[in-house]
Order: sequence, then C-alpha cells, then structure tokens
Amino acid sequence: MISIQHLYRFLILVLVLIVSSCEEIIQPKDPQISPRVVFEHLWSDIFNRYSFFEEKQIDWELQKQIYEPLIHEGLDQFELFEILGDLLAELEDGHVNLLSSFNRSRNWSWFEDFPLYYDEQLIYDEYLKTDYRIIGPLHAQTVENMLYVNYRSFERTLTDQHMDEVVRLMQFHDGLIIDVRSNGGGNLQNALNIASRLTEKEIVYALQRFKSGPDRSDFTHWSPLRISPQSGEKYLGKVAVLTNRRSYSTTTFFAQMIKVLPHARLFGDQTGGGGGTPVYAELPNGWTYRFSGSQTADLDEVQLEFGVEVDELLTNPMDQIPGKDHFIEAALDWLKD
Repeated sequence: MISIQHLYRFLILVLVLIVSSCEEIIQPKDPQISPRVVFEHLWSDIFNRYSFFEEKQIDWELQKQIYEPLIHEGLDQFELFEILGDLLAELEDGHVNLLSSFNRSRNWSWFEDFPLYYDEQLIYDEYLKTDYRIIGPLHAQTVENMLYVNYRSFERTLTDQHMDEVVRLMQFHDGLIIDVRSNGGGNLQNALNIASRLTEKEIVYALQRFKSGPDRSDFTHWSPLRISPQSGEKYLGKVAVLTNRRSYSTTTFFAQMIKVLPHARLFGDQTGGGGGTPVYAELPNGWTYRFSGSQTADLDEVQLEFGVEVDELLTNPMDQIPGKDHFIEAALDWLKD
C-alpha cells in the first residue's frame, strides 16, 4: 500500500513535469537562423531591387561566387556581420548599410580618397568669428558685405521662419554664400525650403525613377522633380554655393537645384553623389539593411549618383591661399564682379 508521503511526492513530481512542459510550449527558444539563409536573403533582395548595377558595372553574381564560400554554419554573428558588410561594400554606395545591435556597416569610398578642402576652425576664426548669427541650424555672418551662411546638416530642420530671416538680411547684403561642404544630407524638404526662396517660377531640376522589378531594365518612367516658389519673400540676387566630395545625398540634390537657377553658381569640388532613394528591409535574423532603390538624374539624364559637378572647380593646389579659405574667397570675387 502506497503511503501518503510517497503519494504526495509523486504528485509533486507530476506537477513539476506538467509546468515544465507548459513553459516549453508557451516560451519556446528562438530558433537559430542559418547563416546561409541570411546570406541568400540579402544577396537575392539586392539582386532584385538595387538600382545601380548597370551604371556601376557591378557583377552581383560574381560577388556571390566570391562571398558564398565564406558562409558556413559555424560562423558566429560577428563573423557573419563582417562578411555581409564586406559584400555590401562592393556596391560602393553611401546609402547602403547593414545594421545590427552591435555595429553598422558603411561605405565612404565616395569621399575618403579626396581632399575635403574644409577647415572648420579656420572658417570660424577667419569668417564666422564669435559674433555670428544663429538662425536655427544656420550660422550666418557678414563677410565683405556678403552674407555667408554655413549649414552643417540637412537633418537639422530649416523652417519658413528661418528662411524669412535669411531673406530679410539680404536687403542689407550684396550677395549670398551658402556653404554645404561636408554636409552628408538629410531631409530633402530642407533643401527645397532654401531653393524655393531663390526663384519666382516653378523649375524642373532633375528626373527620378524607381526600380520596379528584378530585371536590370525594370524601372518606372522618369518623373520630374520640381522647385516650387514659396509664397513668402524671396531673394533673387546672386548666390554662391560651396560643395566638396563629402556633400552627399540631399546635398547633391541641393547642388542640382542650384545648377538650374540662372543667378546661382557652384564652387569647389563636385559633390559625393547619393542619387538613389534608400529602401529598407529586414533579414531573417532581425538585422536591418538599406540600399538605393531609385535613380535620380539631371535634365540630360546624367546620374546624380556620381555627384554634381561645380561651375568653378577649385581643387588645384595653386588655388589655395595661406590663412584663407579659397572656396569662400573665390565666391566673394564672383559676387563682387
């Protein structure tokens, strides 16, 4: 005959087993995603939707042959991330990134091999000084009766009220310099907020189309991108815009807007490019990534992905002036002419 004590112990054991089984059902462990599955997903999505294979002469199938043998089930997450980041770097595109909880891949080939011609300390010491105006994201100062405006990032919001103040100041100045060197881009609307104060009529400044299918030729039709004049006060005098190779993405779009304005001129070095609108996606293991899913071109269908050329190139070492910023000085000379 089973004693009460033995029966009690038996029931406790059964209860523990039942609870443990329920926990397994309710809270299963996350399955390990195969590195090969993650690799194939990323490679295939880029193959189907990336927009610049033809323009950059990239053989994506060849890249698969190179990188796929590196993938095996023994890879840890850090090793897998490094391989996938190197794969994406083959696109040489600043709009291509892989993002995990521990790192973000990126490619800076569009500027890292070029001088930037931008000495921020010199600019503040010699031109902005300590009493510059702070107009939202803009730092502004009078330089030889011209208004010099330095804009570090199009990520920083530029409102109508900020532009109202810039336009108001122009009644006391003979010309405008906008310095967007090493501005990596941001919100396109901020660029349009400037350009819309520099024209009285609507102007088409570029063309854009989107990748629409897996074939290399699968794109939508080209559609115009426009500058529409803002309803407030405008400045229609001479405008000099300064760019360098680190002027990217929205800054390239802004440079193209300046290109089509008859009273404006680009100085310095061509922009770094970034003419593709990024699209975002997620890998089976939870990492996210982005890549260019569109193309933008000038009115002659020249791709902005490779940058906008300036009207006055200032990259010759002979152009430099000791103790001065020769981009600003060249702009001042043109505005005075």
